[in-house]
Parts: sequence; C-alpha cells; structure tokens
Amino acid sequence: MPAAITTLRSTLATDLTNAGVWSVFAFPPATLLANAVAITPGDPYIVPSNNDHVTVLPLANFRILITKPALDNQGNLAGMEDYILAVVTKLAASSLTLNISSISAPAIVSAQSGDLLVSEITVSILTSWS
Repeated sequence: MPAAITTLRSTLATDLTNAGVWSVFAFPPATLLANAVAITPGDPYIVPSNNDHVTVLPLANFRILITKPALDNQGNLAGMEDYILAVVTKLAASSLTLNISSISAPAIVSAQSGDLLVSEITVSILTSWS
C-alpha cells in the first residue's frame, strides 16, 4: 500500500537520510544550509487521478533541493554530481513508488547562510488519500 499523503514527506526524508554527509529536511527550511537535502512541494502538489472516486490513488509531486557551498566551481560541481548520484541511488532503494521527472542544472543561489550551489530533483510519488 502506498504511503499516505500526510506521512509522505517524512517517509521520503527518512529514505534520503545520509548521516554525517548531509542534513535532511522534510519541509522547506527557514534558511537554506550547505550540505543539505530539503523536500518541498512541487507544482502541482497533488494530482488526483479521478474526480469522482477517492479510491483512485493520487500522485504527489515534490522538489528535492540539494545544496553545497559555492566555494570553487570545479570542486563543488563534482561534489554536487556526487550528491545527485547519492540521492538518486537512495530514491531507487526507497520502498515508495516514484518517478524521477528531471534533475536541474546546478545554479548559484545567494542565501542567508551564504552562496550555495543548488540542484533540484523533481519526483512524482504514488500515494493514498489516508
């Protein structure tokens, strides 16, 4: 049985845990931190499969933000690629029924914590209403 929408973010965060490597947030953090993976709602967030029946399973869309410090272009790009591969590997091992839609090109973002290299993985997960 697919995970319920109400527990899906925490289940996904648990699946992406990598202690000592990156911090995982099951929600958009108040401040983006370096070496972090944050799960945020995608757009559209929830896609019902049928307008009349709640027995048909919906899809929940998420953006998985991966952050690294933006110190050195070549070194941090290689580090970001390592993080992307590690996150995709963890998603493949997950018990959730999911589809990886895309992986964005890394970009520099100025955050309160400093300049970060950020990449985004979009996933759709088959879920249930309860």
